[in-house]
Amino acid sequence: MPRFMYVNGEIVKRKDAVHINDVRDLVLHIVADAPPPNWVKVEHARSIEKVVALLIPGILPSTLALPPLPTSATANPNIPLSIPLPAESHTPIPFIASTYSHACPTRAPGDQTRMYSVLSEFFQCQVTPQEKAKRQAQRASQRAFDSTPTLYMLTLKEMIENEYPIPSYMADVFEKGPGWIETPQASEESLLLLPADKLDSKIYAIDCEMCLTEDGKELTRICMIEYESGIVVYDKLVKPPKPVTDYMTKWSGITESLLASATTTVAEVQAQLMPILAPKDGPTSILVGHSLESDLRALRICHPRCIDTAVIYHHPRGRPLKPGLAWLTKKWLNREIQTRGDSGHDPEEDARACIDLLRSKLRYGPSYGEFKTDFESIYERMGRASGRGGPGSVRSVVVDHGNPGVMHGSRASSNVPCTSDEEVLDGLLQAIPAHEFAFGRFTGVADALGWLTPKTSAAETPVAPPAEPSPIVLASAQATLNNQLVTLYTSLPARTALIIFTGHSDPRRMASLNARKSAFESAIRSGKKAEDIDKADWWTASDGRELEEEVEKGEEGTVVFGSQVKCKGRFAGHALCCTSCCCLWRFFLVHASPLWHIFIVRFSFVPSRDPALLPFLLVLQLLRLLRVVLVSWCLRPILEGPVGHS
Repeated sequence: MPRFMYVNGEIVKRKDAVHINDVRDLVLHIVADAPPPNWVKVEHARSIEKVVALLIPGILPSTLALPPLPTSATANPNIPLSIPLPAESHTPIPFIASTYSHACPTRAPGDQTRMYSVLSEFFQCQVTPQEKAKRQAQRASQRAFDSTPTLYMLTLKEMIENEYPIPSYMADVFEKGPGWIETPQASEESLLLLPADKLDSKIYAIDCEMCLTEDGKELTRICMIEYESGIVVYDKLVKPPKPVTDYMTKWSGITESLLASATTTVAEVQAQLMPILAPKDGPTSILVGHSLESDLRALRICHPRCIDTAVIYHHPRGRPLKPGLAWLTKKWLNREIQTRGDSGHDPEEDARACIDLLRSKLRYGPSYGEFKTDFESIYERMGRASGRGGPGSVRSVVVDHGNPGVMHGSRASSNVPCTSDEEVLDGLLQAIPAHEFAFGRFTGVADALGWLTPKTSAAETPVAPPAEPSPIVLASAQATLNNQLVTLYTSLPARTALIIFTGHSDPRRMASLNARKSAFESAIRSGKKAEDIDKADWWTASDGRELEEEVEKGEEGTVVFGSQVKCKGRFAGHALCCTSCCCLWRFFLVHASPLWHIFIVRFSFVPSRDPALLPFLLVLQLLRLLRVVLVSWCLRPILEGPVGHS
């Protein structure tokens, strides 16, 4: 029977709490072929057939009636904490308190002034030494082709992952609405008849600006530059089909007076661009842009040959995050763009930046502009695992809000997009039986707490203290979550490990301070002097210290992970462990003394639903309980410290 046991000796040695990547490595140890973690011991890990990981922000230590983390220099704040029983704590989520006995503190990724993505940290892992050597060999073999731009064209899979509008002759995955066109497919026969000097595709950098109408964002300007010559071949203001409700001048650079002279429609732009994209005397042209899918959607054009600088260059924290064009230009070209402040972006400037980024890539090779080149998605790691029936035998699924298929679930076997926690629960119930690893996220409690707010821009500087959530709304959300966890747990297949982690604490004050800091820095960069800015909007040293404190608090999380190991026969044994801020062990006799928990965890069984066996199993349970009492009484002098740890 699998068992999870904390290794307190190793946890005490750590300088800080268990990290999200430690939780990830535990998952990979069970599901794939990762080495065992040193902070928790998993006995008989290979007998666990499935792992379900749940990210549930909003479960605070106070929710579980946990004591505050010790601040004394002589006390270690990283060791697991004992969770009071439901009858003792009146917790609003009794499932956790009655299912787990301990919780382990965790810490989200980040630096002094910012918390990084918990999802990115969980879903990205280091490659194995064997895979690293393989990648190095591949890079070496590509050096001969470094000067060929086609090396960096997006594959069909990459286009799907990044939500590109894809021509129907490539894949029937994109539904074109009214007004959409696609670049015609060049026939192989026509290409064979071309002279040698016409076989190379022309490359054009493109950048579009959009304004907001009642139908959403609409094209208002397009600029196209020829790659080799650097000549602007097309630059037009475009009249949107409906009145503009927001010119978004700070980003688009478009004003009412500027757009007043525009007469060209989107349909006319399409007709004028098509001879450039699909020339009669040459192969289909290649488009270069930054997050080019947005430009193509604004143009309502499906194009097959694309190079995306947001894909070939990496975000410093790795994928699925994408870098901004201004940051890339500053980092890799050592020049600044988009510095006109409230006057907005210049599409010609942005298009030239894309050209220069591609040229730098060709000059310095595929690894130029990449971060974390020795990292990969956990799904890629699981796909290569050889311990469970060979490579490809581990099937994975992400059930999450939004569209996980284009973010953290892009490499998973399956994705289930959801719009509510109810859909997440239904998706997990349907997906878990057919997958060895499943990830889901419940956000109802975090939403009730007011944590799920839109990202704050530099123009918005909310600095007021976060408002307290409605007790009625919060209680309802917690009760709903509890019922969802009970429903999910009781439906888990045999030998399934359950991991629950919260990831982080309240991020609102931290986000508010960061917005204020960004607004002040943006004003200074735009040429304003400090005396021209309202003193209430200044960023001071005391603000910086407060931000660091809020980041420190925001990175604290709570985790519970464990395995419900239902045996295939008449009995079902259970053991649990936790991952995030707190770690928990499953036990069934919730009335028992805390001294007995470890033994109940290790030896308890859940009877089958066969009524004929109930008397026999009841006697068996009583005998087991008697043994627990006798053993625990004899070992009382030895059992010190938190129970359930080794």
